[in-house]
Amino acid sequence: MNDKIERAGLQVHPALAELLEDDVLPVLGQDIDAFWRGFANLVARFAPRNRVLLQKREDLQARIDAWHREHKGGSHDAGAYRAFLEEIGYLVAEPEPFAIGTRNVDAEIATMAGPQLVVPVLNARFLLNAANARWGSLYDAFYGTDALDAPAARPGGYDADRGAAVIARARRFLDDTVPLASGSWADVSDLSGDIALADPAQFAGRTARGPLFVNNGLHIEVVIDRDHPVGKDDPAGIADVVLESALTTICDCEDSVAAVDGEDKALAYRNWLGVIRGDLNETFEKGGRSVTRALSDDVPYTAPDGSERTLPGRSLLFVRNVGHLMTNPAIVLPDGAEIPEGIMDAVFTAAIGALDTGGHSRFRNSRAGSIYIVKPKMHGDEECSFTNDLFDAVEDLLGLDRHTIKVGVMDEERRTSANLAACIHAVKDRIAFINTGFLDRTGDEIHTSMQAGPMIRKGAMKTSTWLDAYERRNVAIGLACGLSGKAQIGKGMWAAPDMMADMMEQKIGHLQAGANTAWVPSPTAATLHALHYHRLDVFARQSELGAAPGLDALLAIPLADGTNWPEDEVREELDNNAQGLLGYVVRWIDHGVGCSKVPDIHDVGLMEDRATLRISSQHMANWLLHGVCTRDQVMDSLRRMAAKVDQQNAGDPSYVPLAGNEDGPAFRAACDLVFRGVDQPSGYTEPLLHEWRAVAKQG
Repeated sequence: MNDKIERAGLQVHPALAELLEDDVLPVLGQDIDAFWRGFANLVARFAPRNRVLLQKREDLQARIDAWHREHKGGSHDAGAYRAFLEEIGYLVAEPEPFAIGTRNVDAEIATMAGPQLVVPVLNARFLLNAANARWGSLYDAFYGTDALDAPAARPGGYDADRGAAVIARARRFLDDTVPLASGSWADVSDLSGDIALADPAQFAGRTARGPLFVNNGLHIEVVIDRDHPVGKDDPAGIADVVLESALTTICDCEDSVAAVDGEDKALAYRNWLGVIRGDLNETFEKGGRSVTRALSDDVPYTAPDGSERTLPGRSLLFVRNVGHLMTNPAIVLPDGAEIPEGIMDAVFTAAIGALDTGGHSRFRNSRAGSIYIVKPKMHGDEECSFTNDLFDAVEDLLGLDRHTIKVGVMDEERRTSANLAACIHAVKDRIAFINTGFLDRTGDEIHTSMQAGPMIRKGAMKTSTWLDAYERRNVAIGLACGLSGKAQIGKGMWAAPDMMADMMEQKIGHLQAGANTAWVPSPTAATLHALHYHRLDVFARQSELGAAPGLDALLAIPLADGTNWPEDEVREELDNNAQGLLGYVVRWIDHGVGCSKVPDIHDVGLMEDRATLRISSQHMANWLLHGVCTRDQVMDSLRRMAAKVDQQNAGDPSYVPLAGNEDGPAFRAACDLVFRGVDQPSGYTEPLLHEWRAVAKQG
């Protein structure tokens, strides 16, 4: 504690106190001493409630475990199981029909549909790239990815044949999206005058670079530059087609970062401060020269009536706090306990967000005057009510109007999925977002029913009864609660950034399911995914969807039929889980990297975050518990996959090999995640990762 300074009885990491006292509170006009007293009182009120809620999770899990052990060996009685869950309070009564009352929500969330990025807040360069991904070059997106059905670019500079294929594909997009009154965009030779469109209302005006169009609420800028290497040879001088792409971005303090102490949290909050204040920049080497990246300016344009207007130049930013589980040594309470990290996040990120709502930033993030906080990993309506009360208290501490802080509810825990309407009702006047998350939700599915028996193979989860019900219920319940036109209904990540052709074929399914946003792994992917929102009007699609599947389908436990897989299938499953586990853990523990492109067992790069570990470790722990495999088989897979992960990272000079280093913190963390997995709270990986990352940071 000797590295801390005292504030109102709290022991605070100096970098956190400095951030608030120098850069936030004076700008907000807050009395610093009064703020710390109010913060200490807030923590004293909410930390005990937080502990009670976590204990209830454990109590419910213990009773579910006992029920499954008592009924083991017989056929599963779905009716008796549901009645039991109702009896113990795991399932709660559905609220009477209602519509959310959220107000002052930005159009990007309420009335527009488009891609969403999630970016680790600790990486300033990635954060800037994501914030600037509001606009993206369609030419670049096609030229550099396999989304274009044409021969790959030849090495050695610009490939004119590839470029011609890009231009032809972009013209087809314009023909489909903003068709001319007659003829094709391929035949256009002059765009300086009036442009006759099949629907004149699609003409939105002109920027300094060329004409601006709109379709399904998304803008398209056609860039005219006859001095450009591409534009000089184009009949119309078109140098690019630029799309409005990532409407929103989640700046993530949770699953995609490794933040275990005050030093880490201060960096996270400073980067959030930088993008909110508008002055974050990052200098790096690229192509042999120094490049400085900063936030993009807004886009001015002249509307058809001659008025001067602007469009946002950046994504609308959410910030994702951590959940209720973890504590952090960044602040120590008077009783010597670490502060609940979610409470600390709520105060710090909202205080920084208040700079925007108070007009103290270079750019406006929320034109509606709101602060958007995503809250993950909540279990049921009581925990949502706790968050609502916490945000009330934070608003009071900061002098904000009630419901200035909006909440995004991650529907990624089984108890939340099963009680989703009640969860939404608990935050009905501030909810701005619900989202599904396959990996975390599967991890909790396994852990909740850990004692019921062995689970089906991980790949088979994607076609399981519960998962289909989960995805469809999330949308249907959200629509029934009035989210359409007021809030986002989102879907999960496309994890393979190098497989854009597959994404273009498959990810439109998220729109067809009724989601008005879905996660993508890069700015380029956001530009390509934006094409889906031009093809399909999500809000019209939402009006066509039917009722939610019943609760019984959601509660169908994905149990395997016995444990008699062939040995080669068991080994294959263990290898797949072990490789993914080690590939991610080694970066988290040794380098503090919470999200990166990690090669899978087939050497396909996947954007992975902590949810990857939860499903893999819980699946292995389940099979070990039920005798599908032995400890020796698990260790054999871990050792062999350690060698594979070492080979996949051979080009990294800072990489410390796993093979032959089984006493190192990374390998030991991976082992703990499996062998201690049954006992981890809700199957979460954070406690063990934080423990071993602290060991690694200490050398």
